[in-house]
Order: sequence, then structure tokens, then C-alpha cells
Amino acid sequence: MEATLLWHNKGNLELLTIKTFNNSIEAHLMKSKLESEHIMCFLFDEYIVGINPLYNVTVGGIKLKIKKSDVAKAAEIIEATEKSVLTNDQGEVIKCPKCESEDIYSGFKSMKGTKGILSAIVSFIFMVFPIYYKTVYKCKNCGNEFK
Repeated sequence: MEATLLWHNKGNLELLTIKTFNNSIEAHLMKSKLESEHIMCFLFDEYIVGINPLYNVTVGGIKLKIKKSDVAKAAEIIEATEKSVLTNDQGEVIKCPKCESEDIYSGFKSMKGTKGILSAIVSFIFMVFPIYYKTVYKCKNCGNEFK
């Protein structure tokens, strides 16, 4: 705690938001990656989103903040991480079955179908987080959802 306060008192603590996240797992994975590259970073609004995921929209997501002097290096690491292709357990690259693109979202929460629509209505009426959704891959190019 003292080191952080001392660092702040010297005027070196200008933090910038480099990325925002919808869930704390992705935020902590990126934070760990940056810290492994010796970039000091902090997560803001993680606990408010954890208490009630509906607050995510209100506070603007979980913010990953870093020192201004580390922005260029962190941006390179984040870009390289996001451009890496997804693979399955056999090491094969996961591709969209519709357009063969390798540019996909992993862990996309889909509410397509009758159960999803019913869940959205119930969630809206009771003002709770959706009770039903499927976790799928989603193609960034064509929007196809698949398992």
C-alpha cells in the first residue's frame, strides 16, 4: 500500500483505460497476461459488475487500466492476443462452418430460439439476469452461431 501511495505522490500514476470487459474472467486473463509482461495494471468496477451483472451497462464494463507510459506495449500485447486463432482440444483451428472464417467469438452467450425469447421476457418482467442462454461460438464475419 505504501509503495502505491508513494508512487502516486510522485505524480507518475496517470492511468488510462486500455480495454473494457463484460465479465471478470476475461478481464483477469488479460490482466494476468499484461502482468506477465511486466506491465502494472488495475481492474476498475469489477466488484459492482460481479454483484449484479446488469450494472455492467451502467458503469461501462470492467475497465483494465494501465500507466500512460505502457500504452504502446500493452496495445501490442492485446492485439496479438486477440488475433490469435482458437483451437480445439486436438489442436485444430476452429472455423465457421458457414463461411470458413477463423475470426470468431468464443463463449458468446446466445438467446436464440423459443427458450431464449421466453427467458428474455421473464428476465425483463422480474428484472433479473437472463436465466437461459447457450454458450456458443459466433462468427465475426457472417454472424453464424455454432457449437
